[in-house]
Amino acid sequence: MSALFMYKEVNMLGSLFTDIEKLKGVGTARGEKYRKLGISTPYELIFHIPRAYLDYRAFVPVSQAVLNDYNVLKLTVVKKLAPQRIKGGLVICKALATDGTDDILIVVYNNVYAFQALKENETYYMHGKVNGNFLRKEIMAPVYIPSSEKMLIQPVYPLTQGLSVTLVRTAMRQALEMMKREPFETMPSYILNKYRLCPLDYALENIHFPTDEDAVSAARRRLSFDELLKLQIGMSLMKSRSRRSTAFKMDSSVSIKPFTDGLPFELTEGQSKAVSEIISDLCREIPMNRLLQGDVGSGKTAVAAAACYFAAENGLQSALMAPTEILASQHYNTLSSFLEPFGMKVCLLTGSLTPKKKAMLREKIVSGEINVIVGTHAIIQKDVEYKALGLVITDEQHRFGVAQRAALAEKGDSPHKLVMSATPIPRTLALIIYGDLDISAIKQLPKGRKPVNTYAVTGKLRHRAFGFVKARLDEGRQAYVVCPMIEESESELHAVKTYAEEAANGDLKGYTTALLHGKMRPNEKDKVMKSFRDGEIQVLICTTVVEVGVDVPNAAVMVIENAERFGLSQLHQLRGRVGRGEFESTCILITDNVSDDCVKRMKIMSSTSDGFKISEEDLKMRGPGDFFGSAQHGLPTLKIADIACDMELMNEAQNCAREILEADPMLEKKEHRTLKLDVMRLFEKEIIG
Repeated sequence: MSALFMYKEVNMLGSLFTDIEKLKGVGTARGEKYRKLGISTPYELIFHIPRAYLDYRAFVPVSQAVLNDYNVLKLTVVKKLAPQRIKGGLVICKALATDGTDDILIVVYNNVYAFQALKENETYYMHGKVNGNFLRKEIMAPVYIPSSEKMLIQPVYPLTQGLSVTLVRTAMRQALEMMKREPFETMPSYILNKYRLCPLDYALENIHFPTDEDAVSAARRRLSFDELLKLQIGMSLMKSRSRRSTAFKMDSSVSIKPFTDGLPFELTEGQSKAVSEIISDLCREIPMNRLLQGDVGSGKTAVAAAACYFAAENGLQSALMAPTEILASQHYNTLSSFLEPFGMKVCLLTGSLTPKKKAMLREKIVSGEINVIVGTHAIIQKDVEYKALGLVITDEQHRFGVAQRAALAEKGDSPHKLVMSATPIPRTLALIIYGDLDISAIKQLPKGRKPVNTYAVTGKLRHRAFGFVKARLDEGRQAYVVCPMIEESESELHAVKTYAEEAANGDLKGYTTALLHGKMRPNEKDKVMKSFRDGEIQVLICTTVVEVGVDVPNAAVMVIENAERFGLSQLHQLRGRVGRGEFESTCILITDNVSDDCVKRMKIMSSTSDGFKISEEDLKMRGPGDFFGSAQHGLPTLKIADIACDMELMNEAQNCAREILEADPMLEKKEHRTLKLDVMRLFEKEIIG
């Protein structure tokens, strides 16, 4: 049963769930525009949150306007000039205006409708970019309201072509009037009182039509708390739902000691603790649902191998899914080296295999002949069946999304699930993104691993930096050079193909180089990586495809061009490709961006090798929306809450969610009914039985 159906079933919010076209002034054509914004009902419209506000109270005289910047001016239109048509069919409209002391020209490009709405001898508040000089100023394409407007704090909405702020505000007022006629509140009064939250109707009124800054602040706090609370409750309910019994409860008397004794190294304290937590989970009647989080090179694969060994000794199969063939191949090689000495069989199943090879592997998998299956999304295809899949492992989970993880889990009868991530995530954010998982974190590096020396330089020192690279190459080491682009463009950024050619004939002349980028065929990538790993290539010039790739212990230098183009966590991931052997390693960050933000980021990278500390700084600087780039991690979209800035509020929401679910695990009490429906609406799927 969907949340929308349940709302209607209990006769709540009827008119708010009619089609958006029912609002006066919307109609079919504009309704399509609203739907592009994800708005199909008045209810969804009232939750279309402004992305910013214009404060028209802060107007300045024309004489004090900051040139080449945005200003608010209070102007009277003196005379509208005739529109001018220029090449390309564009129309320029101009009007002479004054603030009573100084004149200014209003310029509007290709928006005759907005210009026609201006009336001579009328006064307006205008917000726009002021250009010109001391003697002659222009305000370009201003947004304006009449001086008679009482609400001088105006919302700025995410829009699409064909929808203006005025149209949205008119429709918004109608939707809020509907809410007044059919009032509702999603939060029980005891929560509002305990956490000092304003009522929902007040919050929605003042997020769209605020009376002052305090009203906006109270509204934003309430709506942010709502989102964070519903997110926490939803993830907790998903976690509870996964706690059904598993068909693969394992035997705790099976010893892991032969495996650990056979390793060529001693597990770190963090690795040992993670193995212990995982084995404890595997011996329970409910399926394991655990995140194994560790820094680059912290030894997560050895922990995963221990789990696969334990499952195999219990007569069960394990499957590990990686996002790329390169990473799948690395896991296959590592797991094979760990497990095959014990007679366990490991296979690699990827999309690039021949149909004949795939068919042969499928037969061995379904017969149970293979203990551990490693691959890309190919291992979740319908034609791949398992004999007894007891353990499912996904690597870099946020690159898959919830659906693919679920598809792999469905291959077994409620198998145990282990998620690995080499992206250190602040614990608070991890609790949200992986809210349905228990968390194990490995924070120490294996013995013998040395921190990578990191330096940030400008392009003026590029030649000197490559002199350092060549000195390391002459010692027998290898190097990576990472660039952020893969195709020629008009951008100032180095295109990898051109860069590789210039480097091979310039700074790296006389050394063996090769190019690696994401648009190469899988077999081409594998061939290049194998040659690099085998020492046939001295310098690999590449894109971030090496962020997760084959380990090359002899690679001791990394140069990252245009370092400002990468987030801190991604720079840390890239840096982790070197320093994996016995040699002292170096990472050189090259950037000509000298902004305060970039300088701060380069200092952070140069001063610490702690991935968890770096991730905290990355989250503060970029916010959770960009933390994973374009990755689909399966979370509902947050419209107003800012996880990076609202840490205190999130802690309150986490505490509140815990209190609610302890008292009412399935939200069955009357006072939680609307909250339950709202949780379902946020997740847009049935997460509650």
